[in-house]
Amino acid sequence: MDPAVSVRPWSATPGRLSEGPRWSEEHAKLLWVDVLGCMFHRASVAPNGTMRDLSSTTLDRHVGAVAPAAGGGYVLAAGAGFLGLSDSGEIYELAQPEAGRSDVRMNDGACDALGRFWAGTMAYDQSPGAGTLYRLELDGTCTTVLKGLTISNGIGWSPDGTTMYLADSGTGDVDAFDFDLQSGEVADRRTLVHFDAPGVVPDGLTTDEAGGIWIALWGGGAVQQYAPDGRLLATIPLPVERPTSCAFGGPECLALFVTTARDGLDEDALARQRDAGRVLRVDGIGVRGTPCETYRGEIMAH
Repeated sequence: MDPAVSVRPWSATPGRLSEGPRWSEEHAKLLWVDVLGCMFHRASVAPNGTMRDLSSTTLDRHVGAVAPAAGGGYVLAAGAGFLGLSDSGEIYELAQPEAGRSDVRMNDGACDALGRFWAGTMAYDQSPGAGTLYRLELDGTCTTVLKGLTISNGIGWSPDGTTMYLADSGTGDVDAFDFDLQSGEVADRRTLVHFDAPGVVPDGLTTDEAGGIWIALWGGGAVQQYAPDGRLLATIPLPVERPTSCAFGGPECLALFVTTARDGLDEDALARQRDAGRVLRVDGIGVRGTPCETYRGEIMAH
């Protein structure tokens, strides 16, 4: 690791399965979730880079991803579908594409440049092919984009918006697609990176403004940067085994925030990884990211 790069714990209280960091420029806050803790967190960055002003919301179901909404509040991928959360705390049921099912749940997600919210599912038993990628449209309807995924995970777009990236933790693949922003259609699916080391899978991902793809390696104890052609550019070792996702944030989007997990680790592993479950902050990378896109639809019930 470059000696200029530093890694430090950022959040105070570890989550069971902290996930889905997103930097909201409008709120000047980092947003993230604790999937199994059924929590949504947001916090701002103090001038010295530490966390401050933490606020949290507890939900009645597992929550996989969050994005800010343009009109205020937030949209969440949780349980069997999508929820709206107002700034005052009211929760609204939006599209529920997996309604009535208890064997699957929503997982990671993000908004595209038009403000549509994409999120995928996984089976609790991680059954192959049981996951689906959905798109929550601006009118509140839900479109099925891809079927046959196993653990639909990190999703992101190239800076010019012409390529979409999607990780499937079940297959070990990070795929690239041609992306049409106006229609939301994806085409020409190809595998950008495949991970086959035992126990190491791609989890959440983000992109930097130069087009690099940053992938959290669950079980690999690192975040890696890849070029758009799939070449490995950099590896940042972390003090925890199970990073779950990453996002650039802070006032100039120069810091990389990495969510991590402690769920499933035994006492010995937790003793070695005291920061497991916390959000980590990585500085000195030398590249800049961009804030997350906002959901531009209505978060109230339709």
